[in-house]
Amino acid sequence: MTHLKSIALVTRYWKPLEDWIGDITRVLEDSVEDGDVVVISDKAISTATGHIFNERRTVPSFTAKVLAKYWMRYIWTYFLAPLCHLSERTIQHIRKYPIVEGSVHKQVVLEFAGFLQALMHSSEGGIDSSNLPYSYVSIPLKKPHQIAEEIYHQIISKLGKNVIVMIADTDKTYSWRNIHFTPRPGTIEEIHSVGGILSYLIGRILRLRKRATPLAIAGSKISVEEALNIADLADQSRGLGAGKTVWDMAQTFKVSLTGVSWEMLEGIKHMPVTIVRRIY
Repeated sequence: MTHLKSIALVTRYWKPLEDWIGDITRVLEDSVEDGDVVVISDKAISTATGHIFNERRTVPSFTAKVLAKYWMRYIWTYFLAPLCHLSERTIQHIRKYPIVEGSVHKQVVLEFAGFLQALMHSSEGGIDSSNLPYSYVSIPLKKPHQIAEEIYHQIISKLGKNVIVMIADTDKTYSWRNIHFTPRPGTIEEIHSVGGILSYLIGRILRLRKRATPLAIAGSKISVEEALNIADLADQSRGLGAGKTVWDMAQTFKVSLTGVSWEMLEGIKHMPVTIVRRIY
């Protein structure tokens, strides 16, 4: 039987347009072995490659305002959240969903991801504001497979190690038997990305098995089941950075939801790179 062992590696906080691939090879140099799976956080790569958007420049529509003021604070709080078995702490956050900032955020989601994603209560369409400063949100990578290939070839070139590279996201994939689906767009082929909130509701209400989502794999093919297990182990190992949600992040630094700075984030331990090793 094969077991999986994970090693989370600490890097500096990757700000936009820095040498983040160089950081990956540096932290792997003394730890990686042939056959390892190197898992990198999609969110960290989005930030490092400048796939971020400043929501302050957005003017919310009537639809976005309705979603923030009524859909989030009432429909989610009193109906959908209990159906989805969300924690009381999460429900309290949703109940206090900020109307002004929330309306702007929902407008960004409507423009980038569409209406069914905007109905989600968080990480709509893979758009995420945690571990980012001010009013920035990360936008999902357009071509994660190309980036995974680039990282793979850099590791081969610089370190001479034959590894598998995976880019993964904390957003969940739900599994029923051999059917795997997620509300998050842009995953590996074997995972069905459909329905936005509909996928989320089905997975949560039925309490289906949920795991972090692999978005791209380079170096060698692995089964979807193993990919899900590896992505989930890496997700559990790497920690939460400044916080799992924007509320947690604000509480960590004792500032407003948009009061976190780049300097604050640089002072937090970040582990966007995880080695997952098969133990036979």
